[in-house]
Amino acid sequence: MLPDIDPSAVGGLSDQEAAVRLRSEGWNELPSAKPRGFLALVWEVVREPMLLLLVGAGGIYLVLGELRDSAVLLVSIFVVLGISLYQQRKTERALEALRDLSSPRALVIRNGKEKRIAGREVVRGDKVVLQEGDRVPADALVLSVVSLSIDESLLTGESVPVRKSPGTASTRISRPGGDDTSSVFSGTMVVQGHGVAEVMATGIRTELGKIGKALVTLQPEQSKLKQEISRVVKIMASVGISVCALVAVVYGLTRGNWLSGLLVGITMAMSLLPEEFPVVLTVFLALGAWRISRKNVLTRAPTAIEALGSATVLCVDKTGTLTQNLMAVHRLFARGESYAVDDTTPNEFPDLFHELVEFGILASQRKPFDPMDIAFKQLGERCLFDTEHLHRDWELLREYPLSPRLLAVSRVWRTPGNSANVVAAKGAPTAIAELCRLSTAEVEQVRDHAEAMANEGLRILAVARAEFRSDVLPEDPRAYQFRLLGLVGLADPIRPEVPAAIQECHTAGIRVVMITGDFAGTAQSIARQAGLNEGERVVTGPELEKLSDAELESIVKTVNVFARVVPEQKLRLVEALKANGETVAMTGDGVNDAPALKSAHIGIAMGGRGTDVAREAAQLVLLDDAFSSIVAAIRLGRRIFDNLKKAMSYVLAIHVPIAGLALIPVLLKWPLVLLPVHVVFLELIIDPACSIAFEAEPEEANVMNRPPRDPQQPLFDHRTLLLSLLQGASVLAITLAVFAIAHLRGEPETNTRALTFTTFIVANLALILANRSWTRLIVATLRSPNPALWWVISGALAVLALVLYVPFARDLFRFSRLHKMDLVICSIAGAFSVLWFEALKIFGRRRVVHGA
Repeated sequence: MLPDIDPSAVGGLSDQEAAVRLRSEGWNELPSAKPRGFLALVWEVVREPMLLLLVGAGGIYLVLGELRDSAVLLVSIFVVLGISLYQQRKTERALEALRDLSSPRALVIRNGKEKRIAGREVVRGDKVVLQEGDRVPADALVLSVVSLSIDESLLTGESVPVRKSPGTASTRISRPGGDDTSSVFSGTMVVQGHGVAEVMATGIRTELGKIGKALVTLQPEQSKLKQEISRVVKIMASVGISVCALVAVVYGLTRGNWLSGLLVGITMAMSLLPEEFPVVLTVFLALGAWRISRKNVLTRAPTAIEALGSATVLCVDKTGTLTQNLMAVHRLFARGESYAVDDTTPNEFPDLFHELVEFGILASQRKPFDPMDIAFKQLGERCLFDTEHLHRDWELLREYPLSPRLLAVSRVWRTPGNSANVVAAKGAPTAIAELCRLSTAEVEQVRDHAEAMANEGLRILAVARAEFRSDVLPEDPRAYQFRLLGLVGLADPIRPEVPAAIQECHTAGIRVVMITGDFAGTAQSIARQAGLNEGERVVTGPELEKLSDAELESIVKTVNVFARVVPEQKLRLVEALKANGETVAMTGDGVNDAPALKSAHIGIAMGGRGTDVAREAAQLVLLDDAFSSIVAAIRLGRRIFDNLKKAMSYVLAIHVPIAGLALIPVLLKWPLVLLPVHVVFLELIIDPACSIAFEAEPEEANVMNRPPRDPQQPLFDHRTLLLSLLQGASVLAITLAVFAIAHLRGEPETNTRALTFTTFIVANLALILANRSWTRLIVATLRSPNPALWWVISGALAVLALVLYVPFARDLFRFSRLHKMDLVICSIAGAFSVLWFEALKIFGRRRVVHGA
């Protein structure tokens, strides 16, 4: 909750003043956060093995006196460099677009109003509002506090939180550590209470900045996907080096030209170099995170993108996720009488309920932020506006915040002209019953009335009042003599899109488990509205506490609604689901939710109402707190993995014929088909196809109609590996058949090469089209929009026409001019290379239809 502050009275900077200070003093961040510059990207690309091989080949041509070939290869370096830089910059821009979103949020007072901004935009002189669970954005001087305690272990190593007291205009920033100081420091955590502070230092000028100028962030362990790709790259690189050396030696021994043999070896190395694999993975993960952010979900860890398609259980909170988090008072209960509240409530609000609403407002923030506080204020303004029950002139003396030991808030007010202080309390009925010291029978009565209201789908709060005449206020609210005033039932309407989203989860094989702190009746009512109808059983927190781990593991297999759950119990639920072999996605927003978020395979923090602690423990941050956004992210996660698998399969498949066309003619003493310039041309097709075109491929129609992916299943499983190698082998067989027929017929070398290469280009494009979907035919995929794909295909065909029919380019590629019938034969042969795969798709669909 926010403290009762008047932003206009606190002051703060204007947007113009903040902009000036931001320009002069820089961002509120450490230098390590700066992105790579253009020259750094260029240097990174220049060191790529493919470019070094091109330089080597160009140098050899220069030695051989082939100036034209040397010049073209050296110019092609800049073309490859341009494509690589485009891919790198696309990735960088996607990461930069996420940068501000990932910055911890800070609540500042600008232009006399509260404004939430990225923590990196905080400047010296800003007034910041500190709340429980938030990270302090900069070094600051505390101006006002309510029970404010800060965890400064990041700077001091002391795990015990320290209390903070307000300072004055003359107070100077002190060193971290110690109770009752007025200084707070960047990076430390608010663990209790709230306050307002003025920023005194930002960025590297903070205590954290002074210590952390040489801060090295920990590198996370490589994900399973990266480890698998690394293994494939190492295997291909090892095989490639061995084959290249073999080819160069064989060529030199059999043909007596060692320099040309070295050139052939370089060509072989270029054909086998698995450079696309890491590029594809980097591009897919970066652009995937960017695409998911457009669905209001921020990705903090790339591993979450891999895990999204594997989620089998989605654990969600009720308030704000399934519901709109727009509370309204719907029912009041006092002195045995019940009253239904609606929008048409007349001005003659029953006197019986005046005191209940009055003290509900007094127990809330004067400037409410919490939805329940807002609901009390709105009811008071509508029904008590012309009564003496609204006290805008009362002075707040103290607040006793909500704590895990007492789920209630108490606020002490000084009343004008009255020596007695008034205390208002609201919270869970059991907590208020404890404050009021009710007998066992009275507690049972309160519980029965609360459960009856909860069965209507309402969230229940109890309200109490007390008076206290001493100026020395007790440290514990239990010291006051409270009197129960009644119960308040608040309704939070379900989000309209939730039932459809939950049905989509069910279709996709994902269980949705609701975990809430509300009453069982409220939870059950919301579950019915949302479509969580599998069984009527609801397990409560007290029941859960009595279960052994084995019993809990059995229960979580069938129960989908857990009520009256405290945050600490969420971790047990996550662990029980994981023990059953589930891949768990978990939402949370509070400080105490952090362990459960960290333990879940996919931790999802609330971006709107969540704390910084929860956001830092999570892998995903839900920017709009909406359940439908989680489902959209899962859909995108499945699409990203599908497209990544298609791209990787294509890359593996296309390297088979490239390597074969470079190797086999050498072994059979046939004329060479591929020269370095041909491999460069192929790379200009392969690189954008695998990293840009496949990434932009629309999702499959059945993406949410199939079970979640097994997280243990590798990207290159046996079936994928076999099909990829068969695809490559079929392309190689067709192109070699064209080559062999032309060669045996005595065609000139230039004509044989032109026929073979044209067939290969057509087969390559057919391979791209065939891998757009492993279930739909090429004809069906043509109806799916993918502009990037058509740019790649049209560009490839245009360049092919150029090298076949422009004399300079034709001579450079060692081609002869092809006739119309030659083109028809090449096109038919190239397309024929993937027909078996199209037939396999039809056969696979028939097996599914017939249940095979």
